[in-house]
Amino acid sequence: MARGQQRRQEGTERVAGARRGATRRPAPRAGMRPMERLRWLAVWAFKVIACWMVACIGLVVLLRFVPLPVSMVMLEKWGYGLVTGEPMALQHDWVPMEQISNNARLAVIASEDQKFPDHYGFDVDQIVKAIDARLAGERLRGASTISQQTAKNVFLWNGRSWVRKGLEVWFTILIEMIWPKERILEVYLNVAEWGPGVFGVEAAAEHHFNTDAASLSAYQASLLAAVLPNPIRFNAGKPSAYIQRRASWTRRQMNNLGMGYLKRLEQPRGWLSWDLLPSLKELSPAH
Repeated sequence: MARGQQRRQEGTERVAGARRGATRRPAPRAGMRPMERLRWLAVWAFKVIACWMVACIGLVVLLRFVPLPVSMVMLEKWGYGLVTGEPMALQHDWVPMEQISNNARLAVIASEDQKFPDHYGFDVDQIVKAIDARLAGERLRGASTISQQTAKNVFLWNGRSWVRKGLEVWFTILIEMIWPKERILEVYLNVAEWGPGVFGVEAAAEHHFNTDAASLSAYQASLLAAVLPNPIRFNAGKPSAYIQRRASWTRRQMNNLGMGYLKRLEQPRGWLSWDLLPSLKELSPAH
């Protein structure tokens, strides 16, 4: 009888083991047929990508509410300094929007992206013009919005690869969906580079003008905005004639827009009203 009970127990264990094995996806075997191996790889690739997308969304949601202690571009510059043997001391102090001068807010919009309150992350008109100029053999011109620059500075690295550009589009869509315009501008002003190792408007105000972000005048703010395309080459505290001209143009644009323009950042927006698709008609050969 004891032997019969032992057999029954062994049989039960084999059935339970078979059931457990049926619910577990096996690792790819050396003898797998090509289609089976491809299917297995596709399943796991889908799982990895899905987990990465969920993690990205979670991170963007978190950064909707908390100050950023550091950005990826800051880490890139710091790491590059270590590798080259020239360590860079980062200057960065986060300040909330309430402690940033309206002059600074309006200056970067006037200089960098005057459609910022209205678009959904991408200035299609500028993209079309950049494509036309490139096809005509002209120098590649920038068409990045404040939203795109924020996505790049916070989550990515400097460079012009297609991979980085694709990721920039992904993160731009995320922050436009999850962050209000005021938050995008607040983050941008706090992570933009305004000199070697100088990140954020508070550090820039102290470094270049010995003041704080809340006290920036229209003249000072226009100089900071003027150097944004190349803050390593140009110095807002010691502006060249070229930067002076750019700053003067920025101040004229600020006067044209007026401080009331900043109220447009508070207007409700929804992705269902996105007018990108009609604008893409301009890309058609028949246009």
